[in-house]
Amino acid sequence: MGAEADERAVRERAARISRRWPVVSASVAVALVLGLGAIIAFRPREPFALDLEWMEEIVEHRSPFWLAPALFFNYAGGGVLGSVVIPVLIVLLLLAFRRPWGALFFASASILSVVLVQLLKHTVGRARPSEILVSADPGSFPSGHTANAATMVVVLALLFPRVWVWCLGIAWALLMAVSRTYLGAHWMSDTVGGLLLGAAVAVIVWAPLASRLARERSLPHPFVLARTP
Repeated sequence: MGAEADERAVRERAARISRRWPVVSASVAVALVLGLGAIIAFRPREPFALDLEWMEEIVEHRSPFWLAPALFFNYAGGGVLGSVVIPVLIVLLLLAFRRPWGALFFASASILSVVLVQLLKHTVGRARPSEILVSADPGSFPSGHTANAATMVVVLALLFPRVWVWCLGIAWALLMAVSRTYLGAHWMSDTVGGLLLGAAVAVIVWAPLASRLARERSLPHPFVLARTP
């Protein structure tokens, strides 16, 4: 028993150490977002030069062909559908698959991401681009759509660590970011801030739940159990 306890303690210590650097990296990402928000809030109101150049390119290449997918991401990533319906469905699916800790992880990270985004929006008070094609609430920094996407992607990738999950998730988050600038709803730096903040929140919430999530992931699939004679 003593040897088993020692071995378990060693594994737990190694797990804590393996979680330390992701959390440190996520904390640095949050600090970068806060720093970027401070620069935007206290500098003259003109956007960054890179923001202006990117927006000029976007406006120049607008076409009906790209508008439809951009509007799809607009509806899927925000509003009632993206902020309430899809997250609730994901939580219910996780509960149905007997992943209560995964459901708690997803719900906690999603709520915290939304709260931080809204807090920064009202604190920074950045104006949206004048080329905006959709209606949106005040506050351009950071992008809530992009932050929501990044949080969802990182949470699901941590719950289901597969290469294809990461690839599809990264593609979804990046397309969400591009669509926000295409619609003129955000400057490019808003989407960068959203990506960093959303991913960082997911990692920070994951750290204290990591052991329980790992044990939960190792349990047999409930539907496999149901088919077992």
